[in-house]
Amino acid sequence: MHDNVSCMSQTQTARPLLPDPETAPELFDGVLTRRVWAFLIDLTIMGMLMMVFGVVGFIAGFLTFGLAWLALLFLVPATVLVYYGATLGSHSRATLGMRMMDLVLTPTRGQPLDGWMAIIHAAVFWITVGICWPVSLLFALFTPRRQMIHDLITGTLMVRRSPMIRHWQAYDSRSQGAY
Repeated sequence: MHDNVSCMSQTQTARPLLPDPETAPELFDGVLTRRVWAFLIDLTIMGMLMMVFGVVGFIAGFLTFGLAWLALLFLVPATVLVYYGATLGSHSRATLGMRMMDLVLTPTRGQPLDGWMAIIHAAVFWITVGICWPVSLLFALFTPRRQMIHDLITGTLMVRRSPMIRHWQAYDSRSQGAY
């Protein structure tokens, strides 16, 4: 059986309109809280990666007469970009924290969610959170699908993964019976 979650981005235009919190509340149940926990988990993972890369860069600096220490200036942004590009841009469309919290990022504009789109999503996230994180978080309380500012800008939607799989499987079975 193939993974319906990975197919969502490829066949988004064939799907009906986005899930509605009124008709599919299980997709949005606790999404905001889960997003906060997923973010904290991801920060921890990225922090550990930065420490490992930092130690390697520090040691390499001695071996290269200080030249490798220049690379440490790019340690934080490079780690963040690679982490989000490799995880959000993968077929699972979720960071490690999102996977642990049963979340998946879904495109809303009919375009696939690839590595570049994941990096753009992460960049817009960090910009909006950096400017005013309380407004970004509060914004999600007033949108019906619990979308934050960066979700609306990049055309994405965060939903619960396990109910989303059941949602698309039910849709697929209904649409196949219609033919």
